[in-house]
Amino acid sequence: MSNEKSIRETELEIIDEFALFDSWDDKYEYIIDLGKKLPPLAAVHKTDDNKVRGCQSTVWLAASYRDGRVYFEADSDAVIVKGLISMLIRVLSGRTPDEILEAPLDFIKEIGMTTHLAQTRSNGLLSMVKQMKNYALAFKIKTP
Repeated sequence: MSNEKSIRETELEIIDEFALFDSWDDKYEYIIDLGKKLPPLAAVHKTDDNKVRGCQSTVWLAASYRDGRVYFEADSDAVIVKGLISMLIRVLSGRTPDEILEAPLDFIKEIGMTTHLAQTRSNGLLSMVKQMKNYALAFKIKTP
């Protein structure tokens, strides 16, 4: 499944989707819906090594590397966090390590996430982004 759209095009789609909602209550509902649609992570990946540090909720993030691209899977015990990580997966999964490392992920700020999330959730979101970029860097270094 190669990703035809650029990271920015995918970000703009998410920004457009969020623009459809007038209130933050509706936007939170949408994030929760996204979380409910995220496929559950196989139990084999729910290990301590795959836990994202710095998240108030428990978040597992697994990455695999195929044909020069990084693929992410994730799960969380908090449905809103599952929604947040599902957006990150939508933007970053199936990309090359360089694309992931260079992605500014401006959509997070542009949809208002940084101002509307509680500080702990905002820190958790940054921790998820950092973990995804760390995986990308690890795959980049490991691959000849």
